[in-house]
Amino acid sequence: MADLGLFGTDDFSLQALTAAINSFPPTPKRIAQLKLFSEIPIASTTFVVEKHNDTLTLVPNQSRTIATPNATGGGSRSVVSFTTSHLPTQDTLTPDDIQNVRAFGSADDLQTMQQFVSERLAKMRRRIDATIEYQRLGAIQGKVLDSDGVTVIEDMFTKFGLTQQTAAMNLGDAATNVKDKLDTAVDLMDQALADEQYEDIRVLCGSNFYKSLTGHPKVEKAFQLTDKSSVLYKSTRKEFDFDSVIFEPYKSVVGGSALLGDDGAYMIPVGVPDLLQTVFAPANYNETANTRGLPYYAKQESKPLGKGILLEAQSNPMSICTRPRAIIKLTV
Repeated sequence: MADLGLFGTDDFSLQALTAAINSFPPTPKRIAQLKLFSEIPIASTTFVVEKHNDTLTLVPNQSRTIATPNATGGGSRSVVSFTTSHLPTQDTLTPDDIQNVRAFGSADDLQTMQQFVSERLAKMRRRIDATIEYQRLGAIQGKVLDSDGVTVIEDMFTKFGLTQQTAAMNLGDAATNVKDKLDTAVDLMDQALADEQYEDIRVLCGSNFYKSLTGHPKVEKAFQLTDKSSVLYKSTRKEFDFDSVIFEPYKSVVGGSALLGDDGAYMIPVGVPDLLQTVFAPANYNETANTRGLPYYAKQESKPLGKGILLEAQSNPMSICTRPRAIIKLTV
C-alpha cells in the first residue's frame, strides 16, 4: 500500500498543489475560450471601480474678444465597491483509495499518491471552472448569480445606477427587416461606448433565438444574394457573420441546464479595454493573506488518526462588466 504520510515532502505542499491545479488545462468553456475577460490579481477581497458621471458636449463658437471662454466642468466621480466570491470545494482521500495497489519502491508510492491527488484536483478544478464561466455569463447579462440560479451576488445595473438596454428583433415576423433591427442595436451599443473603439461585435445566442435568426426569410435571402447560403445552412451549430456581427449559439450546460436562456441573446463589443474583468483574490490561508490572488489554490491536511487526507481547492473570483449598458440584450 502506498504511504499516506505525505506531510514531510514538498511535493504536497500548498505551493506544489497550488502550482499543480493552476497548470491543468481549463475545462472547455466558450467564454473562457473567447478570452472576453481580462484577469486581474488583487491582494484583498474587495475592489472598487471608479464611475465617471460625465457627458461630452460641443464647445460653442465665441468671439475672440470675450474674456471668459465657455467653461468645461470636471464631471462628477464616484466609486463602486465589489466583493469577491469564495468558491471552496473539498474531498477526502482515504487509504482505501490506493489499497491493494502494488508499489515498486518508495518512489512509486509517491507517484501513486500523486496520481490520485492529481485526479481529484482536476475534478475540483472542473467544478470551479464551470462556476467561473457561470459568473462571467452573469456579468455579461448584468447580474452575477449564485449556484442556485436565484441568489444575486452582484447586480451591475444596481451598483452603477443604470438600466439595461434591450433591442427587440421581432424575428417572429417574416416581414421584419432584420438588418435595420440589428443596426438599431449597434447604435445603442455605440452610444453607450461613446468614442471607445472595439474590434468585433459578437452575439451569444440561446438556442431558440439562434434558430429564429438563421431561419428568418430576410436573413436567408441576404445570404443567398451574397453567395454565402452554404455558410448559413451549415451554421446550425456554428457561428456565422451577418451584417458584420458574429452570431453563435451558446451551448454550455451544467447539471443538465443551459446557462443561457433559450430566447436570450447578448451583443458584446469585443476588444474594449477593461470592459469585462475577472478579479482574483487570495485564498483564506495564513500563507496567502495579503498576497496577489491566483485563479486557483489547493491544500491538504491529515484526517484524525491518520485515516486519510482532506484535500481542498478554491478560487476567489468576481467577474464584472464596467459598462453594462454597452452590452445589448436582444429579444426574439
